[in-house]
Amino acid sequence: MKYVLLFVETEEFARELEEMNESEREAAFEAVGRWFAENAAVITHHSHLHPAETATTMRLSGGDALITDGPFVEGKEVVSGYAEIEVADLDEALAVARTWPACPLIEIRPIT
Repeated sequence: MKYVLLFVETEEFARELEEMNESEREAAFEAVGRWFAENAAVITHHSHLHPAETATTMRLSGGDALITDGPFVEGKEVVSGYAEIEVADLDEALAVARTWPACPLIEIRPIT
């Protein structure tokens, strides 16, 4: 089964990351790098997204398109990256997600 893990950054997590000194922040990024290396056998693709304020949103309605700068919602939580994984089942996807060392929220969705 294929799943996408959506890594969701909270305002609190972003603030904590910002408050870290350089060596703490470097250690946090190294932990993420180790996670990707340790799970390389099941990760088929991954990427970090640019900040939410760089988004462009298109709303389709009756053949018209309204285009606005920014994310589709203002929120305290934003998707900051994702990883596509191929595992046996949801239990294995949950086990992989459980070891994620960064953002405190992960949305797990099956994909085709």
